[in-house]
Amino acid sequence: MKTLNGRSNQIDMLHGPLLGKILLFALPLAASSILQQLFNSADVAVAGRFAGNQAQAAVGVNGPVVGLLVNLFVGLSVGGNVVIANFVGQRKDHEVQQAVHTVLALALVSGFFLLALGQVVARPLLSVMGTPEDTLDLAIVYLRIYFLGMPFVMVYNFGSAILRSVGDTRRPLYCLMISGVINVILNLVFVIVFHRSADGVAIATVISNAVSSALVIFFLLREDDPIRFEPKKLHIYGGVLKRVVRIGVPAGLQGVVFSVSNICIQSAINSFGSAAMAGSAAAQNFESFTFFVTNSFNQAAVTFVSQNYGAHQFDRCKRALVLSLLAGFAATGAMCAAFVLCRDKCILLFTKDPVVAAYGCTRILRVETFSFLAVSYEVTGAALRGVGYSLTPTIITVFGSCVLRLVWVYILFPNVTDFARLLTVYPVTWLLTGAMMFCAYFIIRRKVFR
Repeated sequence: MKTLNGRSNQIDMLHGPLLGKILLFALPLAASSILQQLFNSADVAVAGRFAGNQAQAAVGVNGPVVGLLVNLFVGLSVGGNVVIANFVGQRKDHEVQQAVHTVLALALVSGFFLLALGQVVARPLLSVMGTPEDTLDLAIVYLRIYFLGMPFVMVYNFGSAILRSVGDTRRPLYCLMISGVINVILNLVFVIVFHRSADGVAIATVISNAVSSALVIFFLLREDDPIRFEPKKLHIYGGVLKRVVRIGVPAGLQGVVFSVSNICIQSAINSFGSAAMAGSAAAQNFESFTFFVTNSFNQAAVTFVSQNYGAHQFDRCKRALVLSLLAGFAATGAMCAAFVLCRDKCILLFTKDPVVAAYGCTRILRVETFSFLAVSYEVTGAALRGVGYSLTPTIITVFGSCVLRLVWVYILFPNVTDFARLLTVYPVTWLLTGAMMFCAYFIIRRKVFR
């Protein structure tokens, strides 16, 4: 396959048929994201089967907290992806080089900031969430150790965004395949051999994150221009930073607000006790797997649209969105159906407790059945970011994923104290947010594609 610079690990997004290239981009990215989620899934599974329900709940309750603290900075990596892809479409190699080194410098700054922040806010944030006393101390230990690895997490995510901007989603997959195996092995060693609890699985995750970030840097050091990383050029360029922030901060805020709403829902789930927490944590792993399939087509849309928008190929921008939507619905829907049909067997991977398993199966049935609906707003919002409109999808998602969910939890839920009904908030808000995002896309498209 011919590429922009003749290398087989990059995709020419500006010429030729789109569907095959979108799949070639999205499927390795989906596999990479799923492997990354397996870090946490392995933590939950090993803790649940070998360290008990409290350890499993301690790991699971931290998912929304990690998302809250990390998503803003991961959103900046989306901004880096868009900016670099746009420069690539315009053939501005010098600006690509500046953007690469700005993004990696930003990754280091973000990582060390999060490392410090996690140590400070672990106890107050988990306490505010109503984490039960029998779980609180374990959850705090897990979160503090996990955040020691934040510089590695940021370097991997920002470095992967650089590779994605030129269509390379395979080498990040290789990184996670290696580090994922290391994570699972170390989980078992720390918990079974050394009899550690939540702290053991956290240490294993930090080590595996260090491996994945080192591999990404290794690839970037050996890349050809213009995306090759040269440590002596590491610098934050003001003009590039402004563009990255303009696109990345709204994307990150969307993730933060999304996490806030999930924390509110998690607080309601916590009121049912540690069994419900553990069952919900187990089921959330399958939701994460399907979301990452959705997100892979989100990333395909933003990258293909960004490059073609930079090259003023507006018809290809439109086709890239349509094909990303269709492929995203098909792939995510197939995975949702598989998990729902096999929910009893799936949940047993994470727990042997029948009460925990019952809560987990309820969540899979109520939430996972409809997870494909998220494709509608995730992929369409990504196309808007690809043409430089990042605030609009953020506002829509904030309203749909936060405001409506808060209304559900604090106005409707107190009168309907039922676990299954609480979870109905997810499909309802996905449907409404998708409808709003489609309307916004068609309005903005008429303006920017003139």
